[in-house]
Formats: sequence, C-alpha cells, structure tokens
Amino acid sequence: MCQGDKNTDRMKDVSDRQSALPHTLQSRGYFSVLAVVLRTDNESPWTDEFDKIELSCLIESISTINPRIEWKKITNGGPSYVYFEKKISGDLENRAVIREPATLLITNATRLDTAKYRCEVSAADDHKSFDEIVIDLVVRVKPVVPKCSVPKSVPFGKPAELSCVEEEGFPKSQYQWFKNREEIPDDPKTSLKFFNSSYVLNAETGTLKFIAVRKEDAGEYFCRAKNDAGYSECQPQEMEVYDVNLVGILMGVLVVVIVLLCMTVGICCAYKRGYFSSQKQTGNNYKVPAKGDGVDYVRTEDEGDFRHKSSFVI
Repeated sequence: MCQGDKNTDRMKDVSDRQSALPHTLQSRGYFSVLAVVLRTDNESPWTDEFDKIELSCLIESISTINPRIEWKKITNGGPSYVYFEKKISGDLENRAVIREPATLLITNATRLDTAKYRCEVSAADDHKSFDEIVIDLVVRVKPVVPKCSVPKSVPFGKPAELSCVEEEGFPKSQYQWFKNREEIPDDPKTSLKFFNSSYVLNAETGTLKFIAVRKEDAGEYFCRAKNDAGYSECQPQEMEVYDVNLVGILMGVLVVVIVLLCMTVGICCAYKRGYFSSQKQTGNNYKVPAKGDGVDYVRTEDEGDFRHKSSFVI
C-alpha cells in the first residue's frame, strides 16, 4: 500500500472516532464536551437606592431544553431563595423579574438588597449538568443631613472641638468642614487663609479639633457628609472667639477677698463688745421667791423645785 493510501485511511479513522463520541463538538482544533456554561456581564454591579439594577446571568452553552434556574441571596445568615420554581420570592417579591433566560432584574433596589447573589442552572441532559456564578451587588445610599456640634464661644488660646455625625449613608460617609463657605483643608499649611491655624481634621470621624483657637478662627462653620451616592450638609453655626480679661478677673478676686476680710474683722469686733453674748439662767443665780404668810417651803433635791410644808391656817 502506498504512503498516500495510509494517510487517507488514518484520517478516515479519526473522523469515525469523532462521530462516535456523543455530545461532542470540534471547535478551533480541539474537542469540547457539551455542558452548561454561565457567564455575567458584571460581577460587581452597583446602583443607587430606589433605582433598578440588572444581575446578568447568561447561558453560553447548554443542550437541555428546560433547565432549572434558581437565584439565591447570600448573607451572614446563609443563602435564601429569591427565585425558585419560576417564581420571585423572599426579599425581592414584587420587586424583581426574570429576563430570559436567567438574568435577574431588580426594579426598586433598597439598601437591604446589598449582598451576594448566586445564579444556579441545572441541566439534566448535559454532560456537565450544573454551573453557577456569584454576583456582588452594592446599593448606594445617599447620606442624610448630618448632626453638627459647634461651640458658640471659645476663649482665645483654648482648645475647641467641632463634631459631625451621619449614620444612614452607604458606603460610609466621609466628612468635610467649611468656614464661611470655604472648605477647610486637611492640612492648614497648604492654604494661605488657614496657614496660622492649629487644628486636626479627621475626614473619617467628622471631628475638627482646634489646639488653640485664634481670633481669626471665629466664623460660620458647617459640615458636609458625602459618599458615592451624593452628599448632605448641616446648617451653618457661628463660633465666636473672645479674649480672657485677666486684669478684670484678678480685680474681681481682690474685691471678694477685701469684702470677706472686712466681714471677718467686723464680726470679731462685735464679739469683743459683747453684741453676741447671752446670759444663761442656772440654778446658782436662781432667786427664791418670797415666802407668803403662813406658808413654809422646803427645797427638794432637784434644784429650783419647792413644795408646801404646811397649809394655810385661818
């Protein structure tokens, strides 16, 4: 047999083996077993609260005509069904639909929808009969108006602390402080207007701490809480810086000391002159009443106690 006939027989044998393998395809020079294969357009989608969001679950290959499709929400408490037996259930009931073949569309997302979601497809007639993908959804929540605390007045040279708190936003809010409508920089040395100020600004906690306030630090302050979904601001509040009058304080203390000293001297003089002395009546200075005619009195053991010795005689 010639070499050409041998090559022809070998190619025919390979072709026969290919056709004998069930559920196989020849693609790009290699063989792929038919199986259910999933993919997604976005593994980490996000949306703002009350907007819609699509969790894509695309079936790239499958031979089963009616595969079983399920969606589960995965939280710290474990997985729970949101699509089961061709029905939306659980947290997404009345707020989601399935787009063929397996994409989940949430029509009104809330902050509680932030979680991982798993798309599962079972195909009984496929050689690889199961596949799944996990999608991490984030629902962003705009911050509410923060609670701001600004001291009304602070002595010159003393420390002061301004606070700003907001707990509704998601992701967690970052904070900015403004003075007279101008943003306060994180580092005062980067701005000519705040170069001489001494403060520490914490964008994570929302605190603005002055180490020693100056007259130039007086003004209107307000805070802004922001995240990827938006921002909110509190109303401006006035902070005054006043001088401490040391001379006035010392004069006031001196006047109080003088008044107390005068009162002490006056009381001592009054005692010496007997204005506060009092005589106490005792048994030694008790005067015996005069005897009446025909009546004798006898003194008992109790000092000052008398009784009749004889009765009146007529």
